[in-house]
Amino acid sequence: MNRPEHPSFRMLFIGHLLLGVATNVAAQDVPASRAQVKAETKSAAAQGQLTPAGEGAYPKALPASSSSRTRAERKTETRQAARTGELIPAGETGSSKVDRAVLSSKSTKTRQERKAETLAAAKAKQLTPAGEGTEAPLRK
Repeated sequence: MNRPEHPSFRMLFIGHLLLGVATNVAAQDVPASRAQVKAETKSAAAQGQLTPAGEGAYPKALPASSSSRTRAERKTETRQAARTGELIPAGETGSSKVDRAVLSSKSTKTRQERKAETLAAAKAKQLTPAGEGTEAPLRK
């Protein structure tokens, strides 16, 4: 039964052969020792090839850009915008100037006229249910 022609012998032989190949391949992928890594790092540092801590994949030197206006000019401009109400509050973007203009404008109708219109629209079932309409600007 242990003859080389038997199928179980062939399977055992192939298994041992594959195990030997796998062991040989694994032995070739041995990671570098601590001393080797330290030597490589020292060499890279001496050649200026190390990336500074926290900079990751960014380029070492970024081109410096300068403003066309001085700091005093920018501060004056910001103060002027704050006085005229053009300064956008932090975190707000988009068409806030338009929203502010709409919210701060005086209504052309009285409260009673608006209530009467709303009641008439409710009777005619023309009102949009709460939460289903388009977003409207919030009044502050």
